[in-house]
Amino acid sequence: MTQPPEFRPSAARTFASDNQASVHPAVLAALAEVNDGHQPAYGADAVTGRLREVVRRHFGEQAEVFPVFNGTGANVVSLQAMSERWSAVLCPESAHINTDECGAAEKVAGLKLGTVPTPDAKLTPSLVERYATGFGNVQRREPAVVSITQSTELGTVYTAEETAAVAAAAHERGLSVHMDGARIANAAASLGLPLRALTTDAGVDVLSFGGTKNGLLLGEAIVVLNPGAVRGMSYLRKSSMQLASKMRYVSAQLVALLDGDLWLRNASHANAMARLLETAARAVPGVEITQDVQANTVFAMIPKDVTERLRKRFPFYTWDEATGEVRWVCSFDTTADDVAAFAAALAEEMSA
Repeated sequence: MTQPPEFRPSAARTFASDNQASVHPAVLAALAEVNDGHQPAYGADAVTGRLREVVRRHFGEQAEVFPVFNGTGANVVSLQAMSERWSAVLCPESAHINTDECGAAEKVAGLKLGTVPTPDAKLTPSLVERYATGFGNVQRREPAVVSITQSTELGTVYTAEETAAVAAAAHERGLSVHMDGARIANAAASLGLPLRALTTDAGVDVLSFGGTKNGLLLGEAIVVLNPGAVRGMSYLRKSSMQLASKMRYVSAQLVALLDGDLWLRNASHANAMARLLETAARAVPGVEITQDVQANTVFAMIPKDVTERLRKRFPFYTWDEATGEVRWVCSFDTTADDVAAFAAALAEEMSA
């Protein structure tokens, strides 16, 4: 995924990424509410204590939560805690940890990523069986973790049954399961299932829970679902520069998102706007939708000259420079009017 030179900041809503969306008013209100007086630092505050209660309500009494600054930090700290310096992590070749985190898993955690080609960014039990090899061979990295993304980088969604099957295949081979849940709320909304059904109950050991793409100012969380699958999490978070001193400001946002249904309302709306965009784009002659639209992203093929002109009006990313495939992302603050305006611009440029 590349950012072209003509990509410029815009006050208008864009279809580039849910990272570019605004902050939900309820999250800003939560930040203002906790900005009163002093609280103990480094997670000993009452707000982070409340977050622990809320997370256990969603994921089970065994769940432990570790707020962090960003998704890369959540992924890297999680993978470190689940592995050794000589370990390998099995993931789809499209995984964010492989393509968009500047080699952080390898540089910071010292891990080898074993990437698997997939048409839809999803691992299967047969792929785990095929690619999780090299056990006990001192010449090779030892497989330790299977990492999946929910929803995937291609906008597809693992059903609870699919996740459980992958987790079972991993556990049978002594591997732990990590889920990059940057958009797990969108997946849960798409499937109509609670967060626990896609994680704890499906055999996931550690979750990187995403907030920034779903209305937060900043902040994600590592949710340890199986405490036996990790070691040294607190120390690794600190040594990886992901321990916030004023943690209540990160925790307050996550509480605002999870202590109620804001996480679900935001994600459901983003998904609905993506389906609306898909329908509108399919009606434009010459536009090819390339992936099933199961969450809040739409992938399409349009001519490169159309991409160049359209992007000056509505910023978005080219997903694959070789083929010209583009990605359009809807957010909690995308409106039906935004979609209509974009679709009209798309139709105009396609007919030019």
